[in-house]
Amino acid sequence: MIKDIPELKVEDLIVAIAPTESVDDEIWTVYMINLKDDSIKNVIAVSKGYGEIDGEKKATSTLRYFFEEVPALEVQPIESIQKSLFNITNEYMISYSHDGQLYDKKFIFVPGSIDAMNFTKIPFVDHHGVMIR
Repeated sequence: MIKDIPELKVEDLIVAIAPTESVDDEIWTVYMINLKDDSIKNVIAVSKGYGEIDGEKKATSTLRYFFEEVPALEVQPIESIQKSLFNITNEYMISYSHDGQLYDKKFIFVPGSIDAMNFTKIPFVDHHGVMIR
């Protein structure tokens, strides 16, 4: 029954958004970073954006990406994102298998959170940006 289903916690995984070269770039990059000592397999990343811009409801297309494997301590770019979408909620659902178990976690960047005042050094990436662990 439900009590027999293990509650598996996603650890050692980061989703980060960083400018490709400078904060003035219109297109930024979304990264997934595997901090595990093992690779993760059958990774599915689902992205979508939603919210209001100038009082009008906006929603992006739901996009799905598949990565057969993300090696240990590696960065996997997920997608490019337009800077104009930083004023809505940007959500990334990551599912993967590891050690015969299925894991998933939702990473949510709330409106206004992708801002230079929230920047930090992103592991394995040569840029500063915003990340959720």
